[in-house]
Amino acid sequence: ALGDMDFKVAGTAEGITALQMDIKVKGITVEILEKALAQAHDARLEILDRMRETIPASRPELSQYAPRMYRIQIPQEKIGLVIGPGGRVIRAIVEETKCSVDVQDDGTVLIGSSREEMAQRAIQIIEGLTKEATVGEIYTGTVTRLTSFGAFVEILPGKDGLVRLDDLAEYRVARPDDVVKVGDEIMVMVIEVDQMGRINLSRRAVLEGAQEPQPG
Repeated sequence: ALGDMDFKVAGTAEGITALQMDIKVKGITVEILEKALAQAHDARLEILDRMRETIPASRPELSQYAPRMYRIQIPQEKIGLVIGPGGRVIRAIVEETKCSVDVQDDGTVLIGSSREEMAQRAIQIIEGLTKEATVGEIYTGTVTRLTSFGAFVEILPGKDGLVRLDDLAEYRVARPDDVVKVGDEIMVMVIEVDQMGRINLSRRAVLEGAQEPQPG
């Protein structure tokens, strides 16, 4: 490249917001600097005018094809759950959603995608992996296994809870398959998380709550 100076100026119609200068000589005169800034000013206004002719105002929403970056925070002790053994879990998230996923040491997770629905899916998976079941909270879960004493329901990715026979319905239940089958989606309430982290659920509590009279 020819020339002794590389001078970049960025800004708005109101003024300069950033500039960068690289020179190959020991210095430049004030006159040269003034001339360069004046030329940059005229060029900047010309470019802004052309931009306004094309897009007079900012679009109210991003194009569905525009890249998006989302930031969420997870507990540092949960980072391993998102990455998985040998990176298996995070690779599966990327494969399913086609998003970029960057997990930082402080628990910050950056999700990049040009498709909002896929980014939201990645966020849903990550939050599901790191979220703890909360007593009193209602979840829509999937029945994963039936036993003689109740049904196991996955309420969060990788987190199952037990609905005992007494909590499956508002009436006496002899067998869990009289009420639900594997693959059914049901609403359940977390009624206990014991010291070992085991989750106890109740479908009956949800049904009884739905039948309570609403305030007029």
